Amino acid sequence: MAGLASNGTSGSSGISSSSLSRNQVRGFWAAWGGWTLDGIDSFIYALVLVPSLRDLLPRSGIAATKGNIGFYGGLLFALFLVGWGMAFLWGPVGDKFGRVRTLMLTILWYSAFTFLSAFATNVWQLAVLRLLAGVGIGGEWAMGGTFVAEEWPEERRRTGAGLMHTGYYVGIFLAAVINYVIGSRFGWRAMFAVGGVPALLLAWIRRGVNEPARWIDKANVLHTWAFWRPLAAIFSPQWRRRTILNSLFMLASISGLWAGTVYVPAAITALAEGSGRSGVQVAQLASRGVMLVSFATILGCLIMPWLAERVGRRGALAFFFAFMALFIWLTFGKVFYLGAGALPWFFVCLFFLGIGGANFAVYTLWLPEQYPTGCRASAFAFATSFARFGGAGITFLVGAGVRHFGSLGTPVAITAIAFALGLLLIPFGAETRGQPLPD
Repeated sequence: MAGLASNGTSGSSGISSSSLSRNQVRGFWAAWGGWTLDGIDSFIYALVLVPSLRDLLPRSGIAATKGNIGFYGGLLFALFLVGWGMAFLWGPVGDKFGRVRTLMLTILWYSAFTFLSAFATNVWQLAVLRLLAGVGIGGEWAMGGTFVAEEWPEERRRTGAGLMHTGYYVGIFLAAVINYVIGSRFGWRAMFAVGGVPALLLAWIRRGVNEPARWIDKANVLHTWAFWRPLAAIFSPQWRRRTILNSLFMLASISGLWAGTVYVPAAITALAEGSGRSGVQVAQLASRGVMLVSFATILGCLIMPWLAERVGRRGALAFFFAFMALFIWLTFGKVFYLGAGALPWFFVCLFFLGIGGANFAVYTLWLPEQYPTGCRASAFAFATSFARFGGAGITFLVGAGVRHFGSLGTPVAITAIAFALGLLLIPFGAETRGQPLPD
């Protein structure tokens, strides 16, 4: 990514970095930075799930048993996804009022509610604040991804999509580092307090980044549209099939990520405590596991543009889906139950699970290619957000499964089925390889 500001050439495209304008470079870093800080905020709860519920459940009159922590942890994850599902409403806002303005609003929103989570006094307050934070976090991806797709030159969009999506996993990596340094020593409230930092990005975005020219060219018309019109457009006969399929693909991705890999810190905690470790050592091991997953996913995001050009958008998504199906089942269904020697093998599997997690980067490239400027942000926001209502239900079922089985391994392993079903649907998706971004 350092090459964005240099005069060298891009290894992926062979196009000189000097072909990017100042607004394209600054806009990229604004989108990437927002998505990075989004990753920090969205993963904080996964890192502090166990300690926060151990503290808040007794304050709420609920015993902090392993089963209750699993059940209420799943409930709060589900509510977070409900909030993220509501983020599809940011799409029409972005189509009508601009990508950059809406990007600012989403960052301010999720920063504020993540910060306020540090002051929760019972589990229900935390649940409401996580739901509200999800609304903002869900909108940032759609706005940042749409901006990069529209603002970057056609020959560099693939590279831009892959690079932009690394931000989320850099954010997860940084969240793990913050937990290693701060959370393990100062507790879960300090972690949520860090969530207010993204709001500081707003002034930089507001001062230095302009709206994409594609949107500006149509702004006079888009300003006159009713709020609901872009949403109606993506369900018109022309785009309905794509919208439904994209939402189903996203449902498969969400089921595996949010019902699967977000339980990595809790799984490492269980394995570490089962092997006699405790306290700071357990928290630091959980952080290392998340760092490993996020590092591997960043590698997957960098591979994605190359893969999408060689096997197509559908082929790239199928590759990552297959990886996820295999390694969720192997990691949680087999390795998790190996006993005292499970932890080292669990870490080996986490690397490959992380590579599969780059399936989300495919959407950053693929979704903008399927819709015109007038409804592009709405289509992106709807596909990446609305399916999370279904993901919320599956996540809740995983939490209930943890309570029923008294273990998180089997319920999480079952989520591999979502990727197997997704593989069956991929051939029906729209292949856009070699096609320019629609006007």
